[in-house]
Amino acid sequence: MFDFHMHSTVSFDGHDNARRMVQAAADKGLREICFTDHIDYEPGEQQTMVFNTQAYHDAYDDLTHPAVKIRRGMEFGMLPDNVSQFKADMKRAEFDFVLGSVHFTDGIDIYFEPYWAGKTVHQAERRYLEETLACVQVHDDFDVLGHLTYISKARAHPSPRPVPFDEHREIIDEILKILVQKGKGMEINTSGVDRCGDFLPYDVYFRRFKELGGEIVTVGSDAHSWDRVGQYSDRACAILKDIFGYVCTFEGRKPIFHRL
Repeated sequence: MFDFHMHSTVSFDGHDNARRMVQAAADKGLREICFTDHIDYEPGEQQTMVFNTQAYHDAYDDLTHPAVKIRRGMEFGMLPDNVSQFKADMKRAEFDFVLGSVHFTDGIDIYFEPYWAGKTVHQAERRYLEETLACVQVHDDFDVLGHLTYISKARAHPSPRPVPFDEHREIIDEILKILVQKGKGMEINTSGVDRCGDFLPYDVYFRRFKELGGEIVTVGSDAHSWDRVGQYSDRACAILKDIFGYVCTFEGRKPIFHRL
């Protein structure tokens, strides 16, 4: 069992310290975890969604547990115009794993109401996917695309649902083809189960990813508190076992394939 998407209080929105999160992982029988704290640049002068580098090192440099392998990573919020910023932030630490995610579209946080104003659900999804496509086209410094259908769990979503693959098939295919071409992976994020009724994204996306030649797949809970660590990881691994036969972890930015 693995969880390669977790946030401690090093992240602006984390609720529990790293040791508490690790102990939760051990209690749940996880073999390997990775902390992926946020670096997300928001419009304006004040940046509150970027972790403090010293706090990161203080939390993780000497963190160990006899039963759990602990990896260090980050989750970078990709924008079409922040490639150079991504490269600069890669120097903050020696990361094992880097998630690239999209949380903002057209300079607006999609989690909240202003993004949804004047859009149908379909239009909101499509514009988010267009932004994601623009990001994966220009960014090369991430290992795995995090929660491709993150928009499904937005707090302001007027009628939460998994993003229907068939409604957006052409643009999703474009995104997946670029991931394959660049040798990047895709995450099955379990945080959508309680928010929109399925994984982010769900199994059909992974079947298509494999058809197109995708190989790297990871599981992440997106836990921001100890009780969410490893949540639904067993179900996510069962899906990946059926499609790929394995799940990946990372060490030193290199994927490790674990037969399921």
